[in-house]
Amino acid sequence: MFDWNDLTFFLELARHGRLMPAARRLKVDHTTVSRRIAELERGLDSRLFNRNSDGFALTEAGHKLFVIAEAIEQKTLSVPEALGLQDVAQPIGRVRVASMEGIAAFYLAAKFSELTAKVPGVVVELVTERHLINLTKREADISVSFVPPQGQRLRVRKVGEFRLALFSSEHYLAGRGYPATRAELQDHDFVDYVDDLVAISPVHWLLEVLTPSNVVFRSTSMAAQQTAVASGAGIGLLPLFSAKTNPALVPVLPDAVAVSRDLYLGVHEDIECVGRVRVVTRFLTDLFAEDAAYLNEF
Repeated sequence: MFDWNDLTFFLELARHGRLMPAARRLKVDHTTVSRRIAELERGLDSRLFNRNSDGFALTEAGHKLFVIAEAIEQKTLSVPEALGLQDVAQPIGRVRVASMEGIAAFYLAAKFSELTAKVPGVVVELVTERHLINLTKREADISVSFVPPQGQRLRVRKVGEFRLALFSSEHYLAGRGYPATRAELQDHDFVDYVDDLVAISPVHWLLEVLTPSNVVFRSTSMAAQQTAVASGAGIGLLPLFSAKTNPALVPVLPDAVAVSRDLYLGVHEDIECVGRVRVVTRFLTDLFAEDAAYLNEF
């Protein structure tokens, strides 16, 4: 028989993915969590989790119940506020945000500390992959990318854009000279992506400027490319938001080369109104609007 009280155990295990962290949060033994989940699955006659070496992952039925259970939780937490007994309850839980390595490491990771200070109950998990994360399969809650995510029942909107420019190091330019025109770039060494390992074609942005005749270093990692450029390997096309974090980088032909990418935010419509997800999407939307100049100007 279905027991409403089991939803509390379900929510914590869904958020943490493992028995021990969920048990610590609930102040019970991990065997209690396991038993209550088993009882909930029997009561609903449905498998809610897949058990694997990484822990517990929600099944399709589990995802559906999670949306309902969180809505119930938020309504329950709002009772004291509705009765005027205390301030509005803060959203709680994990929110998985998927993005590309560069913007995640050089921009978003630092910015999410602001969200933590405002809403400490929400824990952001920032996931980076070379391929696009599938929101329809619930591999993440929110996507931030310069390629709009594809899938059924997704809410996708443009939330900003960022600029890229050519950068090098003073050491390299002192030895090889400063290119005065785009044509002179062909006389220089470049840092670029690994051609056959580019998972998303728009990430190979250097090709919008030129096809370099001499590439001295390639990497699938934008962070590795930036490090190579800063160390004097050659010239690379880098986003302003990342290049600004390293004072060793200097712009090359900043007025002659202009490449930009749009930023898209995606979320599945089943969870877009969930409190914790709504808090993060609002934070990101406001962030990109407020930092428009930082993302696009030297």
